[in-house]
Amino acid sequence: PWRSTSWDSNAMSIDPPAIDVRDLECGYDGRAVLQHVTFSVGRGEIFFVIGGSGCGKSTLLRNMIGLQRPMSGEVVFFGKSFVDADANARRELLKTFGVLYQSAALWSSLTLRENVALPLQEYTRLSSREIDELVHLKLAQVGLRGYEDFYPAAISGGMKKRAGLARALALDPAIVFFDEPSAGLDPVTSREIDELILQIRSTLGTPCVVVSHELDSLFRIGDRIIMLDKAEKGVIASGDPRVLRDASPDARVREFLKRDEEHRSGPVQPPMAAR
Repeated sequence: PWRSTSWDSNAMSIDPPAIDVRDLECGYDGRAVLQHVTFSVGRGEIFFVIGGSGCGKSTLLRNMIGLQRPMSGEVVFFGKSFVDADANARRELLKTFGVLYQSAALWSSLTLRENVALPLQEYTRLSSREIDELVHLKLAQVGLRGYEDFYPAAISGGMKKRAGLARALALDPAIVFFDEPSAGLDPVTSREIDELILQIRSTLGTPCVVVSHELDSLFRIGDRIIMLDKAEKGVIASGDPRVLRDASPDARVREFLKRDEEHRSGPVQPPMAAR
């Protein structure tokens, strides 16, 4: 029921959200990094999580995808609790989303074919022939047709990201998470990754959650954002990034979203002391 053949902006207001994060508190060793984090992600939405270094972006992602258990609060996918799910329900929910990690997280000892096949072998009962056909399809989808038998060491950083994305898409996920997808890439390759994200959304209606600090990508493809702040330990802004850049009442938000403009043109006036 979550999937549509093409993206429809009206779907976000009609259908229940793909993700509900409710009053989430998370951290390490009993020390909270984030508190009272609440937001939702609509179906078919490209949603960015942004903020400065150390603000908790990666911590939030880890808590959302099950690598870490929240200290309190709730994460709900399509109306189903993820935090409180039992082992069987959790396994089923894990099958509904894919993750592209910052480093691509490919197994160096496996070919691209073998890397992409892993989730299909783990979560399906498909035959070896069916898995191989799907692997070819997924690699072709990200522009890596013909690279099935290459090892990660033999391809570029951008190609590794593409291969990681092919693996993330192997199970036709209902949601795809991206952890700093443009990190370490040149501007041309970064734009190509952005185009792949748009393609996923437009062809499958799949919501995409992108953790990033790259403003070019944010303004190129982002529908909506939340901004985290280290001092506040939570969300200080949410909404359309273009509106927030130009009209946020919080100077921290405006300055963050305009930082590249200021870098190019030089400082026009001293930083605002009052925030």
